[in-house]
Amino acid sequence: MIRFRARKSHRCGPVRITVNQAGRVTWGLKVGPWSWSQSTGRHSLDTPGPGGFTWGGRKR
Repeated sequence: MIRFRARKSHRCGPVRITVNQAGRVTWGLKVGPWSWSQSTGRHSLDTPGPGGFTWGGRKR
């Protein structure tokens, strides 16, 4: 069985706001190669070529 997830993203400068089908709102920041996610608390750094760095975040 295939499930589809509906979500809508809006960008306003470096801020991205996402609303899913249940009405949950999450947001994150992206400035240049660095990004941060409110939902996971993770930081990411894009590097040239494949790969990148991810650190931080909440433990579940």
